[in-house]
Amino acid sequence: MEPVLIQKNTAKEQGETQDARAAAGHHLGAIDLKNSYRMGGTTVPVLKGANLGVHQGEFLAVVGQSGSGNSTLLHLLGTLDAPDSGEIYFGDRRIDNVSSTHRDELRNKYFGMIFQFYHLLPEFNTLENVLAPLMIANSTWAFMRRRREYRRAATELLELVGLGHRLKHKPRELSGGEMQRTAIARALVTGPELLLADDPTGNLDNATGQEILDILSGLNQRQNLTIVMVTHDQAIAARADRIVRLVDGQVEDL
Repeated sequence: MEPVLIQKNTAKEQGETQDARAAAGHHLGAIDLKNSYRMGGTTVPVLKGANLGVHQGEFLAVVGQSGSGNSTLLHLLGTLDAPDSGEIYFGDRRIDNVSSTHRDELRNKYFGMIFQFYHLLPEFNTLENVLAPLMIANSTWAFMRRRREYRRAATELLELVGLGHRLKHKPRELSGGEMQRTAIARALVTGPELLLADDPTGNLDNATGQEILDILSGLNQRQNLTIVMVTHDQAIAARADRIVRLVDGQVEDL
């Protein structure tokens, strides 16, 4: 059965979708996103009608002060959380209201995600951590049938990020930069169309952070990979094609 994510829309739905994409962007778009959290008996608004459009192949940086909602926005775009209201589109499909099964499919097949704190599995070595998304996406039998192919692809990605010599090392044996490189390879192993990076250099020294940005820029330029990166550092953001800023819960172009 064809996944809901890529089913054909009705004529009415196509019209609505085209209007939404025109408003929000060609590849990834958010329309009037609102989100808040509870603190005791108080509701604290974070996003107050944020709109964002991202073109295919674009490297976009979202900047804002700590607590401005950068990570919240990225988590909503990646379907890790759902907005209180508003709409999110990926391609020609609305994704903020899909089922948990289809959210899982999006994150496993279409989105790659990089976090500030790496989230590597401590019991897995570097190669196994990169293979983890493929293990999740396949049945045990299907993974074992293609195990050699998958290991070769994961190894090539680790070589691409400069870790071809660290395949069997556990996370505790890696530096912060090496763990982030592993996380990048893991995010790319399923061949995603979109990479979402949540402050990927935040835990790294300046030199190592620049190396990570070199990798991301190279992926964007060579593979036309769409990247949305949030950061608090204007100098880091300057490496992107375009910068927007979160101010008072809304997105402003710079």
